[in-house]
Amino acid sequence: MNTIWQFATAANIRFGRGCSEQLASELKRFNVTRPMVITDKTLVHLPSVGPLLQSLQQSFAEVTVFDGCVPEPPIETAEAAIAVGTASGVDGIVALGGGSNLDIGKIVATVLRHGGAPRDYFGFDVVPGPTLPLIAIPTTAGTGSEVSHSAVLTDTIAQTKVSTLSRWLRPSVAIVDPALTDSCPAVVTAHSGIDALVHAIEAVTNRDYSEMTGVDPQARAYEGSYPLTRLIGGEAIRLVGKFLVRAYQAPNDQEARDGMALAALLAGMAFSNSGVALVHALEYPVGGLTHCSHGEGNGLLLPHVMRFNLPACAESMAEVAVWLGCDTNGLPANVAAEAAIEAVVKLQQAVKIRMRLSELGLEHKQIPWVATKAFQIKRLMDVNPRRPSEQDLVDILESAY
Repeated sequence: MNTIWQFATAANIRFGRGCSEQLASELKRFNVTRPMVITDKTLVHLPSVGPLLQSLQQSFAEVTVFDGCVPEPPIETAEAAIAVGTASGVDGIVALGGGSNLDIGKIVATVLRHGGAPRDYFGFDVVPGPTLPLIAIPTTAGTGSEVSHSAVLTDTIAQTKVSTLSRWLRPSVAIVDPALTDSCPAVVTAHSGIDALVHAIEAVTNRDYSEMTGVDPQARAYEGSYPLTRLIGGEAIRLVGKFLVRAYQAPNDQEARDGMALAALLAGMAFSNSGVALVHALEYPVGGLTHCSHGEGNGLLLPHVMRFNLPACAESMAEVAVWLGCDTNGLPANVAAEAAIEAVVKLQQAVKIRMRLSELGLEHKQIPWVATKAFQIKRLMDVNPRRPSEQDLVDILESAY
């Protein structure tokens, strides 16, 4: 039995309204003189982001801005950003935006420090050492990329998503200013919020760390679920249950925005240690084929995977029901676990997450290919609470179609 677990997150975390004003001083703490901001064309024109960029330009003689990020970014986007950073001789990265922008920032910080190309670092534990100083500033409440050790790109040739995972990808500083999420459109609020819920639920229902003995600690990306990640993951689930619908329906509700920003941060801390599992394994090829948002694809698949996993984690899923506000007093664990699934579905419906893979544009004939691709992601199969066969994955996809 494995009796050891470890926890890691971003080296420093700043949280609270207005904390993004400390960006310049944080960069100077790392002796950065030529920062590069990695963002997208929508964000640079937002009233909340403009002052942030202006303060950088007032604090540094040279500031490079790459605003070419796109949702679910292809490898080519990272390559374009690397070219800009190389030409400008930058020595620090500010990744600003949703999870896609933050992931591009991680890859750029890696390649500019160690050379090569993004493809050289795909997989687990390939990055050889510290990257350029990286400050991650999320403008959505969902991905948790500001504290995670992963970056996801889309391989348009293989039509799937590919991951780089390394302890060196955790940002030097995470600046989580909920005010930067106030301008999120409702659809982004919904998709990113459901993504945070998926992260937290997978983190708390994954295989227990004591059951990970068959996986070499030096070769595994995740620890499995353990007391600390269950604690923070459970709080993330509670916050999503309390605040997501409010943030979706009333975007000016600052308490809800703050609650969701904290939920996303905590979920990121939980999943990047305990792991994401079967939901993500299935979403990677689904997202690669349909180009749906990562959050919506995850959210759509979540109840179907929960139903498959239930026999192996009924007690932890019963806890999820409690965190989502269900009255489970006196109910057996398996019945309470069913209540958790129902609560997730109601939450999806309330924020208008599409419920069928066919609605995303997936063709029925693509289901076997998706199952095969997902089954090959061993690091996610290893941590899932119930070990699936490839046919099980086909069955799950059929149920979601």
